Amino acid sequence: MARRIKRYENRKLYDLEQSEYVSLDDIAGLVRAGETVEVVDNATGQDLTAQTLTQVILEEGKNGHEVLPSDRLHTLLRRSEAVLDSGLDQLRATVEALMENPLQRLRQLMQPPRKKEINHLRRQLRQLEQRLSVLLDEARTQRSEGPDASSPSQAATEEAPAPDEATSGQ
Repeated sequence: MARRIKRYENRKLYDLEQSEYVSLDDIAGLVRAGETVEVVDNATGQDLTAQTLTQVILEEGKNGHEVLPSDRLHTLLRRSEAVLDSGLDQLRATVEALMENPLQRLRQLMQPPRKKEINHLRRQLRQLEQRLSVLLDEARTQRSEGPDASSPSQAATEEAPAPDEATSGQ
């Protein structure tokens, strides 16, 4: 994980891990020691890492240290657009790769149910039909035993016309 450095409006840099202010030289030392740093603007949260590392290189150049040979700097400036395009292509590919897995799962969820699921649902439907058949047989048996065997509320429902019969006459 990157070591987080906050940059304040007064251009001071604060190392959150060490809880102390640091200089550009300190950041250069951290990078040389193998640390990865992330510099963010305290007010906006904007990533300022590239700007800060460029500033580190410029300061070292001002101090007489040859950070990069002139021919490499020329190459970097000539290829900066190609490097930027390459970086954007890599970013695009990464985003597409990250999105592919959730999209694949979504496609699977939207596919028609699988054969196994359909068979399971059919079995459940058959069981419900059998239960309904048993209940209907019991209801018919109770009706055939006559009004004496049924409760007063059942007798009232037997005398009332079915909803379909009542609406068919209209």
